[in-house]
Amino acid sequence: MANILSTPCAWIFFIVLIKDAKSNVVFQPSYIVTPGPRVSAFLLGNISGISLTLSSLSPFNSSGRLPPPTCSEELTHWVLTQDLVDKTTVRVQLSLNRSLILCRNNDTNTDCCPEPLCLLETLRVSACLENTPQASLLIQAKIYAQVYPTDPVSDNKTVIPNQVYRPLGSCPCDLTLGACDVRCCCDKDCSPEVLKLFVSQCLMGPFGGEVSPVPDYLCRAQSVENAPDWFPFLCVISPPDNNPFLGLFYEGDTITPVPRPSFQTPVLSAALPKDNYRQGDPIFTTSDQYITIPQKSLVGQCVDHAPVAFLKNVQAQCVTRLLSCPTGPPLQTTPTELKVQVRDGQRGVVTVDVTDEMAVDLSPFVSSPLVGDGVPLCENVTLALDYKFFWKGNGLTNITLTRTLGNVPSVNVALTSRYSVVFLNGDALSQPISGNPDYQVGRLVIGGVEDTLGNSTVIHRAPVSLWKPGSGLCGSAEMRPVLFGENSTAGCLLPVNLQNLTQCSMVRETVASLQRALIPATLIAKNGDPHFLSLTDWLNITFVELNSSQPMGGGTGTCSGIPSHRHIHIMSFATQVGGLPQWEIQGVEVSDHVSTWKMECGGGDPTPCLDQVVTQFFPVTFSITFSDIPINIGPPKTRFQINFTEYDCDRNDVCWPQLAFPLTKYYTGESYSLSLAKGLTLVFFFITASLLGTPWKQIRQAWRSASI
Repeated sequence: MANILSTPCAWIFFIVLIKDAKSNVVFQPSYIVTPGPRVSAFLLGNISGISLTLSSLSPFNSSGRLPPPTCSEELTHWVLTQDLVDKTTVRVQLSLNRSLILCRNNDTNTDCCPEPLCLLETLRVSACLENTPQASLLIQAKIYAQVYPTDPVSDNKTVIPNQVYRPLGSCPCDLTLGACDVRCCCDKDCSPEVLKLFVSQCLMGPFGGEVSPVPDYLCRAQSVENAPDWFPFLCVISPPDNNPFLGLFYEGDTITPVPRPSFQTPVLSAALPKDNYRQGDPIFTTSDQYITIPQKSLVGQCVDHAPVAFLKNVQAQCVTRLLSCPTGPPLQTTPTELKVQVRDGQRGVVTVDVTDEMAVDLSPFVSSPLVGDGVPLCENVTLALDYKFFWKGNGLTNITLTRTLGNVPSVNVALTSRYSVVFLNGDALSQPISGNPDYQVGRLVIGGVEDTLGNSTVIHRAPVSLWKPGSGLCGSAEMRPVLFGENSTAGCLLPVNLQNLTQCSMVRETVASLQRALIPATLIAKNGDPHFLSLTDWLNITFVELNSSQPMGGGTGTCSGIPSHRHIHIMSFATQVGGLPQWEIQGVEVSDHVSTWKMECGGGDPTPCLDQVVTQFFPVTFSITFSDIPINIGPPKTRFQINFTEYDCDRNDVCWPQLAFPLTKYYTGESYSLSLAKGLTLVFFFITASLLGTPWKQIRQAWRSASI
């Protein structure tokens, strides 16, 4: 178990169901060895009245044993937090609250690691009941310092010089490291005494030696005895340093190493600030720290400190079950720590402008379970952080942050915090359009909200969404955008108990708030590339009100008039642009359909109708339908138009009514004067051919014979 838990980021997810709630508490696991700054375990059993304490341990010098568990709290570098999973399970987390950066020479910072082994410590978490230890968790932390490069990281390219002008080595015959090579007079490992032994026999030629054998075209290749008569006239006189092997290997190049597949963990280097930003680069503060925001990881869990990338929009929702009021970020923040100075990518600085808003409606954030009055509240909890980065070129011009605060219940509440990052260039979001100019199938349906600034009107983008398939509970359901032309139906499940059904108005408002959260927009763009400064390209969404005459009452365990289903009907008509069909929206109608919710007590299980806290799941659904409006609808065709198709240009290859079409103004293949001249020329040739042809010849002969 210790090997499984010893991971670089020791998050342990081990869920155990305890049937006997009256048993003693126990930590699972009870011993952890971690090399990372985070540790997680579970406390199982009867956790009522249990408190947790953290202490650092040192073994006794005499026996080497650890001291017995106590309930006294000690000051350490670790932060202890706890989250309630269910009635018998608490998740315990420890996070290291100190820097792991290795100290540099003459470094005045005290919050750094003086040695590579930064932390070697034994901790104990004690579960106490009335100041008496009930269970303990031992943690041995062995954490090494993080080393970052001090110089900019290069591309690790190898430059091979041109050997004609610069040899690969200053002493090519130096082949043995740390030893003298015989007859290599340039070897630095050879002492003056050794060089005297072969100073008259030094190797000559390239690469520390002559080429053997000597090429036969050299004049010194043959002696006078066996040389042919013509050889002195055709041989080549060349020193031994000039030979055919020069330049045979490389003529100078820059080689980039090709990464090969490996089963080893890659060594990642920390990113360094740049003079300007490119898409995907992390954004740095003036203290060379990342701008971070909670984001979803690949496994679906939220990472509290994920870097913000340049021109990468982010939208994330993180669900946290509160056991007590939060004390640190990201749920507890202050304007001072958010107003940081950021490198703008143009060798300047931009300060984050923070604006606070208080949330009046907590339904988008506190969705499960439904709570009543008399519950203790956590004040000024950070419910949402919405960043807007204004950019131009390769830099930032301004950063604004809207922080949404609220007072939320502190007992067994699922809190959904929302985070977003949007990059804006001028007045338009850096988001793709949905067509040019009209919609294309599969593109986003663009929604908006009207905002009046003085005498001008500005349309801000607002999402039009529905739940993802298989979302599960409404409190943690994820959303996806509505795509044009794709009919969809989705939903989620809302847990409701018998106590909730005694407050039907509260249940209706909760369901209605879930539906409203999907469509915060009040306008829909007619086309896929709307203008955000004019209402001409926008349509108002028509909301059909519920029938007020319908009874809204309910009996025991029953609530009627629940708006559990919402339907959107989008009407559009198609046009052809460049041979591609594109659609323009003509109307949007939103209607709600009500249903009656009643606790089901059948199947031999009457518990939901007897226990006030036992929940049942009721569906909340959402659907969207697209319909085409036919255009150019004329009067119905007669029987003659249907049957007589000789002169119908749409059904025949030969169209006699359009014989003179090139002479009309509707012909745009050429200029009108040129087409008219060509047409008159054809008429002239036709008349000439007619006058000189056989019919006119017969007419002239008949005329002559009649006159004679």
